[in-house]
Amino acid sequence: MSTATAGGPAAPGRPGPPVPGTPRTSVVRTRSWLAGLFLLPALVLLGALVVYPIVYSVYRSFFDAAGTGFVGLDNYVELFTDDGILTAIKNNAIWVAVAPTACTALGLIFAVLTERVRWSTAFKLIVFMPMAISMLAAGIIFRLVYEQDPDRGVANAIWVGVHDTFSEASAWPGARPRPNSGLEETGGGSYTTAAAADAADPANLPLVGVPPQDLTGVADAEPAEPAADGGVSGTVWVDFARGGGGEPGVIDPGEKALAGIKVEAVKDGEVVATATTAENGTYTLPAEADGARLRLPASNFTEAYNGVNWLGPSLITPAIIASYVWMWAGFAMVLIAAGLAGVPRELLEAARVDGANEWQVFRRVTVPLLAPVLAVVLVTLMINVLKIFDLVYIIAPGATQSDANVLALQLYLSSFGTGADQGVGSAIAVLLLLLVVPVMIFNIRRLRRERR
Repeated sequence: MSTATAGGPAAPGRPGPPVPGTPRTSVVRTRSWLAGLFLLPALVLLGALVVYPIVYSVYRSFFDAAGTGFVGLDNYVELFTDDGILTAIKNNAIWVAVAPTACTALGLIFAVLTERVRWSTAFKLIVFMPMAISMLAAGIIFRLVYEQDPDRGVANAIWVGVHDTFSEASAWPGARPRPNSGLEETGGGSYTTAAAADAADPANLPLVGVPPQDLTGVADAEPAEPAADGGVSGTVWVDFARGGGGEPGVIDPGEKALAGIKVEAVKDGEVVATATTAENGTYTLPAEADGARLRLPASNFTEAYNGVNWLGPSLITPAIIASYVWMWAGFAMVLIAAGLAGVPRELLEAARVDGANEWQVFRRVTVPLLAPVLAVVLVTLMINVLKIFDLVYIIAPGATQSDANVLALQLYLSSFGTGADQGVGSAIAVLLLLLVVPVMIFNIRRLRRERR
């Protein structure tokens, strides 16, 4: 049996070669039901997990807490009249404006700078590493970081260390004069003697209010020797004897000295001499102090600086945003670094040859070329922060959780918290959906433009 020659008719039972000019059809086009069959499981899953919850949330938002009474738009009216929900909306606006911008800016800076360092890969790994931590773990970490006690909270430990470097710490915080000791409060926390000092009579200044544990290892107080050349001397000590006993205003055996106390001699409102007490509590002022009133400045008694209340009402939202930036700046850096690797180096070199400095190259060449990548990072983070929940719920203490409230947290509290009202919770969910939709539309249009 002869076979078909090139260009001739095909052998029986075999398809002939395609005729030039005829469109080719695929199996998917000829059998659309087959494509639908493959897509059916995904469509069912998508409908069950996405479409149905959205439709039911919209439906549920028109009913009361019990779900039996139709209330129309009352739940939506409550969104813009309830103080707690308004605070959540305001905080969400702050999150959307600050967090994505800060993450993208830091990611851009890190991505550009890592190209100029030797250990760029190690640096990127360190910056990106927080992304491997869950939101729950990051919230617990930063709850400890923001602890008020400097001995426990890292943020306040650093802040207090810097503050105490440039500010003189008080000698004995909380100390105060013994009643009827001749020392009177003169405003601002300072104490001044009622009578003028006399060079012939030591000016002893008894104090109380010092915790016993702070006196461990402190030297005993000693009476001051008369000062030479008409000066004024005296002792500052804790006028309290353990176990009772002792005479008020008298330095009894075993009573403790207060070292480091600043003593000022004041005449006519002006300080004419100063001295600081020694280890045994004694001090000596020059002859100018004779006839002056003695003052113990407030700096001797002010409480120790305890840092900043990071979890207080005024700083709770910025503090939580900072923890979010710590986690997501690495994500922005990796994406931007990938985009930066595709930037033609010839353009950068041409700009430098034309006389542009590094800042001009960065601002007018690098950033415009990275604009698509920056848009991807910014939009992704905006969608992410609109539904932020974990960090706020964990980091914010109960006393200030209402000040740090966001829509996702308010949705949870309204739906499942005390006095649960799933009608209001569903309305918040619909509001969140409406806020996300414009960002998604912008992202879809951008992707279509890039494809064209």
